[in-house]
Formats: sequence, C-alpha cells, structure tokens
Amino acid sequence: MSAQQPGLLRRVGLRAFRLLPAGPSHAIIRVAAPTFSMGAVALIEYDGRILALRQDHRTGWSLPGGLVDKGEQPDEAVVREVAEETGLRVTAGDVFACVVDPDVRHIDMIYRVRCDTEPEVAVASEARAASWFAVHELPDPDKPTMRILRAVEAAHSERAPGRVLASAS
Repeated sequence: MSAQQPGLLRRVGLRAFRLLPAGPSHAIIRVAAPTFSMGAVALIEYDGRILALRQDHRTGWSLPGGLVDKGEQPDEAVVREVAEETGLRVTAGDVFACVVDPDVRHIDMIYRVRCDTEPEVAVASEARAASWFAVHELPDPDKPTMRILRAVEAAHSERAPGRVLASAS
C-alpha cells in the first residue's frame, strides 16, 4: 500500500470524506493538518527605494504589513495594514511574491506598490518611524524581513519552469 496504490481502508475513508458537507470536512482538515498563519506585506517603492518601518514588535527595520484576519483576503489585509501603519491609501494589485517559512508555519503574501510621487507617511499603530532605503541598503532588517527581501529578489530573477520527469518504472 502507498499513496499511489491506497489500501481498501484508505479508499473507503476517502470516499466517505467526499460525502461530508463542507463544515465537518473542513473541521477534520483543521484538526488533522498543520495550520499556518498568513501575513500580507507591502513593498512600497518610490525612486528606487522602499519604505521601511521601525515597529514596536520588531527588532529592526521591517516592511509595512501584518497578519491576515479571519475571513479577510490577503489583498484586503495589506491595504488595511498599510493604512493603519503609514496613513497611506493603496491598492494591492496582484501578488508579487510569496514566501513560506515551514519552521514557524507562516506564509507571507507580498504586494508591490509603486509611487509616482513621494507620499507623505504618517506613522501610526505599532509603527514608530518610517524611512526610505535602497533594497540592499536596508539597515538591520529583522529575520522575517530578510526572508521577505530574499523572496522579492527571487521574484526579480527569471523564473525556472518545472519539468516532467521520466517515470520511475
């Protein structure tokens, strides 16, 4: 027995699971599967620089953003978080990059926001300072921000497509 050739008990269990309504089936998945938290982060760019914040709950400079609330979409969360922390009204656009940290079971959805003119930032909420930096010159970024910046750098490089591999048989 394997995932490719499941045994009778597994096949029966999968068929029974398929018949469950959405509520109970989702509850089973939440209990049986690991859960992840999700963040939504804005890479706000102006004149070759990005907006970084000093925040009470971070040890270094970080990007505007925060956790996605229950029932909220990541694009809604990033718009809300940017407004709360910087006073800026933005649109999210499409997801620019995504980073998964399996060690802490966290996913960050990264949105790229471009500015035509330098916006006036009014720090609020947990943010206590804001400044503009070149991406590679961000001083003292905290660990989650470094992980996000690596994902941003990877998003700028050419994407490698997957390949179909020869079968094992």
